[in-house]
Amino acid sequence: MKSILFLLLIVGSFTATGQVNEKVQTKVLAQAQQLEGKVIEWRRHIHQYPELSNREFKTGAYVEKHLRALGLEVQTGIAHTGVVGLLKTGKPGPVIALRADMDALPVTERNNLPFASKETTTFNGQETGVMHACGHDSHVAILMGVAEILVKNKTSLRGTIKFIFQPAEEGPPAGEKGGAPLMVEEGVLENPKVDVIFGLHIQGIRKLGQIAFKPNGMMASSDWFTIKVTGKQAHGAAPWLGVDPIVVSAQIINGLQTIISRQTQLTKEPAVISVGMINAGIRQNIIPETAEMSGTIRTFDPAMQKEIHEKIKRTATLIAESAGAKAEVEIINKTPVTFNDAVVTEKVASSLVKAVGEQNVVRISPDTGAEDFAFFQQKVPGFFFFVGACPPEVDPAKAPSHHTPDFMMDERGMLPGLKAMLMVTLDYMHQP
Repeated sequence: MKSILFLLLIVGSFTATGQVNEKVQTKVLAQAQQLEGKVIEWRRHIHQYPELSNREFKTGAYVEKHLRALGLEVQTGIAHTGVVGLLKTGKPGPVIALRADMDALPVTERNNLPFASKETTTFNGQETGVMHACGHDSHVAILMGVAEILVKNKTSLRGTIKFIFQPAEEGPPAGEKGGAPLMVEEGVLENPKVDVIFGLHIQGIRKLGQIAFKPNGMMASSDWFTIKVTGKQAHGAAPWLGVDPIVVSAQIINGLQTIISRQTQLTKEPAVISVGMINAGIRQNIIPETAEMSGTIRTFDPAMQKEIHEKIKRTATLIAESAGAKAEVEIINKTPVTFNDAVVTEKVASSLVKAVGEQNVVRISPDTGAEDFAFFQQKVPGFFFFVGACPPEVDPAKAPSHHTPDFMMDERGMLPGLKAMLMVTLDYMHQP
């Protein structure tokens, strides 16, 4: 109920503002409907020929050809394979960036789609298939459609629009830089300087056509940690002659969970610490000298993130010292919080309602997944949202997860995403 009232209040507050003419909005939404078939065709082509992070050469060329045909200024080779199109309206207004990620995953597709991927590669020394198992193919197709429609309506627009087609959202190969951080480093948010950025993500596990968002921390920061425990090696029959790093590690793992359950204000935002790997020992009757564990930390608030990092170091170090061992803690910040600027969110939430109807827009709880769109949001205000694409005959709770061979999305979910991105863009550029 609160969610509906929140949206209604926002819709009401926009009636007196300088938004784009309703006739233009109606026209644009109709054009999106007409373009749906072409957007699906683009998605199927990209799906059939997926490419891994920092290797999106064919995908980038496909996008470049489309943007040049639209008459846009085009830059290529940003962050290795990234493509940026620039639409200048010639009228004063904000610089709005719209982003789509292009990379696929080292996953072997397992379905009977006529356009299923047959691509293979070697990844981390193993032969594997390549698949768009996270919906990035649909993101590219949607943004291609947004570009085409906005170009058609250039005379009704204000400001400048940057169409950012980003490589390596899933992370660059070992030893390489890439993704949103490298695009930012190479100046994608400059010349002209971006005022706001919008992005979306298809979800095959969300009701078809439903659009979901959350102000502030929407998706988690993703940090990796490694804790190396050094004890004293001994015979398994006489553990008192050594310091057992395996027992110490077990105590540390339990201690890490109390950071979440007893030391973190979970009524503010959720948080997760998970140990995903632990390695120690070489033989059953030898207490080893060292043990090592690695895991992930998920948080939604930068201050909480910093506090949890400090508590992990303190907990591991002091537990080890209490047993006569030593703990070395390394924490790597991988992806920051996907943080939806509250002011921007308030401005565009009603745009989502225009696109798909009030009944299809929901305000959600935080999502513990991570998204490197967050690196753009660290530099400029941004808004990120989900678009549901679970087939109606499938229970979303039982739908194949993203990043799996059976991942499936209903292509009818792309039209709501196309409409939403168009409405968000049009409304924002015409804000007073």
